[in-house]
Amino acid sequence: MALGLAIGLIGLNPWPKQSFSISKTLLKISVVGLGFGMTSATVLQTGRVTFVYTGLGILLAVTAGVVLGRLMAVPFNSAFLISAGTAICGASAIAAVCPIIDAREEETAVSFSTVFVLNSIGLLIFPLIGAAVGLSQTQFGLWAALAIHDTSSVVGAGMRYGPLALTIGATVKLVRSLWIVPMVVASAFALRSRVKIVWPWFILFFAVATWINGAFPQEKALWGGITNVGRIGFTITLFLIGSQLRRPALAKIGWRPLVMGVLLWILIASVTLTCIRRGWISL
Repeated sequence: MALGLAIGLIGLNPWPKQSFSISKTLLKISVVGLGFGMTSATVLQTGRVTFVYTGLGILLAVTAGVVLGRLMAVPFNSAFLISAGTAICGASAIAAVCPIIDAREEETAVSFSTVFVLNSIGLLIFPLIGAAVGLSQTQFGLWAALAIHDTSSVVGAGMRYGPLALTIGATVKLVRSLWIVPMVVASAFALRSRVKIVWPWFILFFAVATWINGAFPQEKALWGGITNVGRIGFTITLFLIGSQLRRPALAKIGWRPLVMGVLLWILIASVTLTCIRRGWISL
C-alpha cells in the first residue's frame, strides 16, 4: 500500500483507471480465495452473531453522517455518499448508491477520494491501536470489520494482526457488505428512484468456497494453496489501490467533506471499540 501510494502521488502510474478496474476484480477473486481457508460452520456462526451489530452500525453511520454533513454545510449528495461508504464497504457502496441519488461526477470523485484516503490510513493505524489497547485477535477482527471502510484494508489489517483476526475480520466484513442491497432498496424507495440493483455475487462464491473446504478436508493442501494465492492477490490489490491516489484527487476533496469523513469515522471507530472492550459487542 505504501509503495502504491508513493507511485500514485509522484504520478508514476500511467493507468489509474485500469488499476481501479483491475483492483476491484482482483479483490473479489481474492475474497473467494480466502474462503478456501475457512469453513462454512465458522462463517455461519460468525455471520449469525454479527448481522445485527453490522445493521445497527450502518444505521448509526448513515444517520450521523447526514447530520454531520448538514451541520458542516456539505452538499447532501457528497455527505450521503461518504456516509454510505463509511457505513458499509467503501467504494463499492458509493458506486451502488451513486445512480440512486443522481450524483454528479465531481460529487462521486470527492466521496471516493475521501473514503479512499481514510481507508488507507485505517490499514496502517488500526493494528497499532489494537495492540496499544490490548485487543485480542477476535476483538480486533470484529473491530476492523465494523470500523474500516473497505474489504481490502480490513483484510490487510487482519493479516498484520494475526490469522484469527484475518478470519473474523473478513467474515464479518462480508456480512457487512451484504447490507448494500437493503440500503440501496431503502434509498431508492425513500428518494423514489428506479435503478437496477447490482448484487454482490462474489459473496456467494465465497460461501461456496467455505463449503468446499469443509466438505473435502482431505484436500487441505490444495485449499491452503488457493488461500495463499488469495492473500497474494490482496497484497497486489493494496498496491494497485494505493497507486490510484493522485494529487489532483487530493486537491479536489476540499476540507469540508474530508473533515466530515474524518469525524464520522472517528465516531464509528470509537463507539465500536468502546462496545467491544466493554463486552457489549462480542462473538
